[in-house]
Formats: sequence, structure tokens, C-alpha cells
Amino acid sequence: MQAKLKNPMADKGGKSTLRRLLDWAAVIALVLCFLVFYLVKGNRFLSVNNMINILRAMSITTVFAIAATVTMAPDGFDMSACTLASCSAYVFMSMYLWYGLPLILCVLITIAITLVMYQLTMFLILVCKIPDMLATCALMFVHQGLGQWYIGGGAVSTGMRTPYGAQPVRVKLEPAFSAIGREPWLIIIMLACVLVAHIFLEYTKHGRFIYAMGGNKQAAKLSGINVKAYRYLAGMITAVFIAIGGMLVASRGSSAQVMCCDNYLMQALAAVFVGRSVGGAEKPNALGTLIGAMLVSTLENGLTICAVPFYVLPAVKGAVLALALIAAYATKKEQ
Repeated sequence: MQAKLKNPMADKGGKSTLRRLLDWAAVIALVLCFLVFYLVKGNRFLSVNNMINILRAMSITTVFAIAATVTMAPDGFDMSACTLASCSAYVFMSMYLWYGLPLILCVLITIAITLVMYQLTMFLILVCKIPDMLATCALMFVHQGLGQWYIGGGAVSTGMRTPYGAQPVRVKLEPAFSAIGREPWLIIIMLACVLVAHIFLEYTKHGRFIYAMGGNKQAAKLSGINVKAYRYLAGMITAVFIAIGGMLVASRGSSAQVMCCDNYLMQALAAVFVGRSVGGAEKPNALGTLIGAMLVSTLENGLTICAVPFYVLPAVKGAVLALALIAAYATKKEQ
């Protein structure tokens, strides 16, 4: 009897088909979500108002996810981004209400203070050589303590005195302040952040160097790239996006509550991990992150419309993240 020979081309074709499906799994899942929710709820899901709801819901998550994308591009990881963003929100609201500064000056001061606070992150990672995750886990508690000390353990909102008992200069929020956290400006700011990150990472020399570090830091160093300088650059850009996210949260909620940004961390990470598999990129990228954030927000929106209990939603987000990791790493050993 003649032994049956396997056709290597058939195996290769099967693997490549599976690889293509995994590469576009997030996009396929997003399309299926729209299709299923439309079949279940019809025009209620696809209405203009609901599409705006989805964009609005994903906007802040996307900004934090873009911050995480820039951090992960050179193989970094920041667990403290959202706790730092809460500090940014405190500063933004306090500058505006307590001290009565013009809105544009409040924005610039918030970004500057966030950049200064991020120096500690860079010090622990680049100078002390502490692994990113360990350093930023410790900084989560540092940011929480410093932020709550600054606001006196309460919140920064209209009608409240300062921690030292003084009357705030401003007693109400002007329309320009509130407009930042409302559509269309909230959505425009999100898209602008995605566009800036995409152009920087994909079309500039500095972005390519950062990606080279993410692929192989030692090889990047041997090729002449100053890995510390570019890791620092990625950190500073991350800090700017963190500050923007914190300001959006403050404007949207018309206050800076204690730990107001902390809950965005896992959603942002899920968006990044979903996005890194889109199109076979196999690296954090801005457009993929946008698709990942849209997938998470669409699922949450559709399930809410379908009257799924709110306590089930975290399990759905966790499942999305797990599937994204499968799509990103399932065939890594083969490659």
C-alpha cells in the first residue's frame, strides 16, 4: 500500500486562511455585532442618536487607549495611566474653579503638571531599571495619594469650597468648559488624538524607531537607536494623551470626583490588545485601537439596549479581551 502524502501547499493554504481570519477577527466581530443587534432591535440600534451614543461612549476610552498604544509601541506597559489621569482631572477643575484661570491656560497647566508627574515614571523605569509593570503598579498608589491629598479627599465641583476653606473664584462652569466633554467636540478630540498618534507612529522616523524598540530592543540599540531617549519620548507623548483624557472626564462629568478615571484602565487595555491584531499588524497601532474601542463600546451599547443586566457587562469585556489575546498570540509560535 502506498502511504498517503500530505499536500504541504494545502496545509499552508489552511494556515494562511486561519491567519487571515484571525487578523481580521476584530473587524468581523464588529460587523457581526452591528448585524446581530440590528436584527434584534432594528432601527433602535442603528438610529443616528444611538450611533452618536456609541461614539460618545468610546471617545474617552479611545484617548486612554491611544496613551496605552504609544506606551506599548516600544514594549512598555503603564498600569498607572488612569490614576495619573484622575490627578490631571483634579488639576484641570481646580485651576478653572478654585483659581478662575482662563480655559486655555487651565489646559496648558494641566498638561505641564502631568508631564512633570510622569518624570517619576520615567525615573523608575529608565534610571532605576524597574520593569514597567512593577514601577507603574507602585505609582498607582502614589498618584491616588497625591491626588486625594491635593483635593482634600473630596471632589472638585461647583458649589464646593477649597480644602483650605476659601471660596472658589468661579462658582459655575461656562458653556465653553462643558462643551469639551460633549459631542461634537468630544468626538473630534478623540479622532484628532487617533490621527496624531497614527501619523507619528506610522509615518515619522521617530515612530519607526519606537516600533523597532518594540520588536527587538537589543537589536534597535545595536543599530544606533538611543533606546532610552526614545522610551522617554514615548512616555512624554503618553503623558499628553493622559492629560487630555483626564480633562475630558472632568468636562464630561462637570466635576473631578475621587478616582474618576480609574475605571477606564481595563477598557483601554482591551481596546489596545484587540487593535494590535487588526490586519495582522501584530503591534499596537492607533487605527486598530480605534476599532478595538468601537468593538467594546458597541457590545456594551447593544447589550444594554437588549436589557442585559449591567453586572454581566464586565464579563463580556473580559471575554472580548481574552479573544483578542487569542487572535494576537494563537499563531505566534508558528511564525
